[in-house]
Amino acid sequence: MTGQVDVDHVLFGSGGGDLAARIQGLESALVAARGHLDEDLLGEAEEVVHRARSRLRLSAEHTIVALAGATGSGKSSLFNRLSDLELAAVGVRRPTTSWAMACAWGPTGAEEILEWLGIPPRHQVSRMSMLDISPDDTNMQGLVLLDLPDHDSTEVAHHLEVKRLVSYADLLVWVVDPQKYADAAIHDGYLAPLATHAEVMLVVFNHLDEIPADERESTLVDLRRLLAIDGLSEIPLVATSAKTGEGIDDLKRALVRRIRAKRSAADRLTADAETATQRLVEACGMADPNNLDERRQSALVDVLAEAAGVPVVVEAVEFSAAARRRRSTGWPALRWLAGLRKDPLADLRLGGAQTDDSERSAVPSPTKVQQARVDVAVRDLADDASQGLTPPWADAVRRASTSDFDDLHDALDKAIASTDLGVSRKPGWVQGLEIVQWLLFAAAVGGLGWLAALTVLDLTSSDGPDAPTIGSMSVPLLLALVGVVLGICLGFLARLAVDVSARRTAEHANHALRQSIATVAHQRVFAPIEAELTAYNATRTALRAALGH
Repeated sequence: MTGQVDVDHVLFGSGGGDLAARIQGLESALVAARGHLDEDLLGEAEEVVHRARSRLRLSAEHTIVALAGATGSGKSSLFNRLSDLELAAVGVRRPTTSWAMACAWGPTGAEEILEWLGIPPRHQVSRMSMLDISPDDTNMQGLVLLDLPDHDSTEVAHHLEVKRLVSYADLLVWVVDPQKYADAAIHDGYLAPLATHAEVMLVVFNHLDEIPADERESTLVDLRRLLAIDGLSEIPLVATSAKTGEGIDDLKRALVRRIRAKRSAADRLTADAETATQRLVEACGMADPNNLDERRQSALVDVLAEAAGVPVVVEAVEFSAAARRRRSTGWPALRWLAGLRKDPLADLRLGGAQTDDSERSAVPSPTKVQQARVDVAVRDLADDASQGLTPPWADAVRRASTSDFDDLHDALDKAIASTDLGVSRKPGWVQGLEIVQWLLFAAAVGGLGWLAALTVLDLTSSDGPDAPTIGSMSVPLLLALVGVVLGICLGFLARLAVDVSARRTAEHANHALRQSIATVAHQRVFAPIEAELTAYNATRTALRAALGH
């Protein structure tokens, strides 16, 4: 396609890269802000991106200029004067412009632009360079001139067509006349809202011949005043008479300067992008967000742990660990006494007491007070993280903080049930004492058995063997006494070490349980909030690029 070789250089000069970066930044901001900011606002910005990318793909050798004005402003007569052809019907033949007309000055490549603009072939005409013998300063090669429908038409379709083509034009020429130059319809409806686009607009005061010579200056001064109110104090103003031709060459020169500079399209797209970006900035905000406060995260983990029953489980762990280790280190003959007390972990269906992975534990459900504390802690965390954010993002952070709360209690229960509480593991010293106790028990049983055997032999035989002795103490009796006395004493002494060991196991279990609770908190609360803050930061970064920062 003609004009598409190095589009950035030809169409946008040295600023092409900057414009491309702005458009890319705006597009990235739309992706990051989707679902957070108003969809209508995002849709408008998306249209700007789509329109800019479409324009970038078209001819760089043409400038699209739209003539817009009210009924009777002489816009169509001005269109004919500029084209030097009777293209647009005027006066009684067409009291209002009901369709857009287009005239394209070479070189080739305007066909795709006219197709993009949606101008039907029957409303198009091409001005070939061989027909144009105008001086260089009024030779409008590279111009695509549009005669828009009247913006004050009573037809809704005309209003929509004007709005559409106004958004597509590289340069907007607003035609006003002595009767309607102060109408609110054009000032409030078009000029003031497009004050950010002053670089790509001209105002033409037409029908100059209808004003007495001595009143022309004061009329133009009044129009300048109105334009200043619209925020367009610096906008170029050209006075013309399509009837007499006065000022037409001045208008042509003004257009030619824009055409030769090849900056109108870039300026228009930049203005569109900046306007859309500023609206997003107002809705999004650019304040630095707070990071998740570690103190509040810790506080939330604490209240979740309490609500999940961690203190109850830790207490059960200490009791269960102590009971199990007492049984291991106690004298075997007395271990049945320990079995009379129930294992609290078994009552809670923890520590391997679950019969199925999907089975819930029997840890008590959180009370209403505990649930309220969780709600307050989550709200405090979200409020702190969203401080300084605009309402859409602050609301998104708050929603995210509770977005995964439906089965929170089940998740906490599963986290507790899946945590290794360390109760089933026996410390080395416990295993050693257990072996010693069994040896002592064996010595006691062996000594008592030996004594029993000797007693039976004494009763059944007069010459039975005598028991060996150590000093005055018989060996069988010594074995029995050592086995029983030392076993019982060692068992009682081991209780002190078991109590210390059980407390340590409970502390480790408490730490492991809180780690599991923290994992759930991260998955269900922290990560969703961080995702919103990440999206906010991505949107801010993209908007900075779209602003050219």
